[in-house]
Amino acid sequence: MIHLIVNPNARRGKNVKLLEKVETRLRSEGVDFCVHRTKKAGDATKIAREITAEGDDTVVAMGGDGTLNEVVCGISDPARTTLGLIPAGTGNDFATAANIPFGLAALDLILRREPKPTDYLECGGGMRSINIAGMGIDVAILRRCERMRGSAKSKYFRSLLATLCTYRGVHMKIVADGVQTECKALIAAACNGSRFGGGIAICPPAALDDGKLDLVVIECPKRYKIPYYLVKLKGGKVLSLPPARHILCDAVEIVSAEECGTQFDGELRDSDKLSARVVRGGLRMYRG
Repeated sequence: MIHLIVNPNARRGKNVKLLEKVETRLRSEGVDFCVHRTKKAGDATKIAREITAEGDDTVVAMGGDGTLNEVVCGISDPARTTLGLIPAGTGNDFATAANIPFGLAALDLILRREPKPTDYLECGGGMRSINIAGMGIDVAILRRCERMRGSAKSKYFRSLLATLCTYRGVHMKIVADGVQTECKALIAAACNGSRFGGGIAICPPAALDDGKLDLVVIECPKRYKIPYYLVKLKGGKVLSLPPARHILCDAVEIVSAEECGTQFDGELRDSDKLSARVVRGGLRMYRG
């Protein structure tokens, strides 16, 4: 049985037509399936928890990175569940890292391929991350996005420009596999995937099945240099800059000395502490 957890409001309702195509294809293949539609934030987590409480059926998230994150957080026991993704959001950053094609073509992976062991990050407090969890300027940008109107990409770009004018960095204590450092950071991110923010390659070397957490810490430069850093970040070259550090580890704890907030795959939480450990091959997932 395939359980489809669908965000029908993603892409301004365009997912309704895509869902019809998905249902038609599954019927033509003779596949048993059930559709679960979300109505508000948090629904996908509740639905995933209910349908995986006693079984090991396949759960397929249909939506963007936010829907996928909610589903991953809701799975009762990831080791017993097979996960699929039909990318149907705006950014689809995890799908890009996982080589999952957009829309209906993703069904070919689910119907024709074998699932692959895939890492994820266990973050405590009921939170997981399959892509990137972090603190810093990315959280400030996402908070501005929440207050804006318009398409997701235009809001992110406008929020980025506005944040550049005021962002001063955050003092953080970072402990990676027991080794502690402190710095004033532009961003600190625990990465399983390689991209966030609708295509920003923060950690190109990250792999979904290497059993390691990729920690990226970028110390905050003088404000006039921040646009240059973000250009490098957008081009996937930020790790070449001297203030950027890339550390492979099993677990990390990041604590902010001030009100900061945390994002998990683009989902915001009011927490000034981020703990993350990698669960090696903890999910079976259909991906490229």
